Amino acid sequence: MKRRAVVMGATAATVGTAVGYGPGARAATQGRRAGAGAGLGAGATADLVFDPDAYAESTLTIKDTGGVAHEVVYRFYKVASYVARPVDAAYQSLNVSVPVRIDGTAVDATDAPILLANGIGGYLPSSVADNTGIVASGMGGGTSRQALALAAGYVVVEPGARGRTLVDASGVYYGTAPAVIVDLKAAVRYLKFNKGRVPGDVRRIVSSGVSAGGALSALLGASGDSPLYDPYLKAIGAADTSDAIFAAGAWCPITDLEHADMAYEWCWGANPLSGGAQVDPTVSGELRAAYAEHLASLGLRAKGFGALTARNLDAYLLRTHLEPSATRYLAALPDADRAAYLAANPFITWTPGGVPGGGSGGRATFSWDGFLTHVGARKKNAPSFDGFTLATPENNLFGTGTTKARHFTLYSLRHENGDSARLDADLPAKLDLMNPMHHLVDNLNHHRAKHWWIRLGTKDTDTSLSVAGNLSARLTSLGDDVDTAYYWDAGHGADQDPGAFVEWIGEVSGHRHRGRPKG
Repeated sequence: MKRRAVVMGATAATVGTAVGYGPGARAATQGRRAGAGAGLGAGATADLVFDPDAYAESTLTIKDTGGVAHEVVYRFYKVASYVARPVDAAYQSLNVSVPVRIDGTAVDATDAPILLANGIGGYLPSSVADNTGIVASGMGGGTSRQALALAAGYVVVEPGARGRTLVDASGVYYGTAPAVIVDLKAAVRYLKFNKGRVPGDVRRIVSSGVSAGGALSALLGASGDSPLYDPYLKAIGAADTSDAIFAAGAWCPITDLEHADMAYEWCWGANPLSGGAQVDPTVSGELRAAYAEHLASLGLRAKGFGALTARNLDAYLLRTHLEPSATRYLAALPDADRAAYLAANPFITWTPGGVPGGGSGGRATFSWDGFLTHVGARKKNAPSFDGFTLATPENNLFGTGTTKARHFTLYSLRHENGDSARLDADLPAKLDLMNPMHHLVDNLNHHRAKHWWIRLGTKDTDTSLSVAGNLSARLTSLGDDVDTAYYWDAGHGADQDPGAFVEWIGEVSGHRHRGRPKG
């Protein structure tokens, strides 16, 4: 598929006035989930009506992939809260950015797709309440996807959300699971409730996020309109309408948390820690063995492999994702650089010749063991997510009340508390609420997003490479449109094709605005 060059490399110059929260009229209608703009949850009293006149105008200078600068004039809206009964409005708020002129040409974003870009990392709280313009800088100091999307003529929404570390004066944690996904769903409902008032096409909402934010983007896409979240959404006064989205972009999603320790040991169990030490072989071996049963329970299948099991999952990842990634990387190198890389990495066999997708006409092949040795040190000890000492971010994510952290797997709980220990009664349901695979396997959701963009670095040892692979395999077998790629030799949080993602949004949404700058 041919992709045009799009904008990259942004510098911002804010020329608008200081931005405050705009007033608006109180929503009065009641409705049901069936349609956008339907109504508010029972008992809602606060204003959820978007005010299209409450904005400040700013200018953003953006360079495209060819280094050409484009001037983007946009309207910046602040929404004090996207729910009627916020627990903490500093986090339960959102900002909307709408392009109006690009290189002096007027842009009509009335029917433009909406990029819902969360900035969540580590399941920590994320606030946009103090922002006075679009977030133009991405991870590593590069251009954010938000700025790229704005320059492509799309509407950009940046939502805040509660997170795991929030605690009130009485010591109660009020941002633990499932608060963060409930908030993102409420933000989607706010946009759909305001169909015709908020700029953009609310039927074409595309989410994006990285790491925990990537997991939440995938969860948002998988769980659209699931009734499991209704009590939580009603409690905060979310609009009573749909929270299904059109497409989801997920970078290095750390998800399927209750099985993540097993997956991590299956993938990285043989790799040493950064200091050269090995993790506890008994713990690693037990978790790795348990992954086989979990993988079988997923019922995953892939073309050319049949049922994916612990015995062929490595071959699936190699042939489907890792070798194509290395091939793309090596094919793009000049001949001399490719020869030098291959000499330094003899575990790769490079076969010259015509191969679809190989720009130089070649193909990289290697063994799983050779690849693991190439990656080197693993980042996390064992268990990686449900830590024995309750010190991981995920232990905190599943805290409750005044309890900061809890075990959420039987393996870690019983390791510390004996074989008779049982998970707290609320945990199984909360785990389902936080896991996209629950909505794709256990309780298949037909209201899920049908378009998916999944990206991961091959040297990302923050989680198992199988997590994104399993997600991709399941979505593909369901017949969804899935664009998955692993970045060769890249680590956690990598994004090597942000312009392609912006183009992909236009392609899957069918949107082409008049006046888009040519790169």
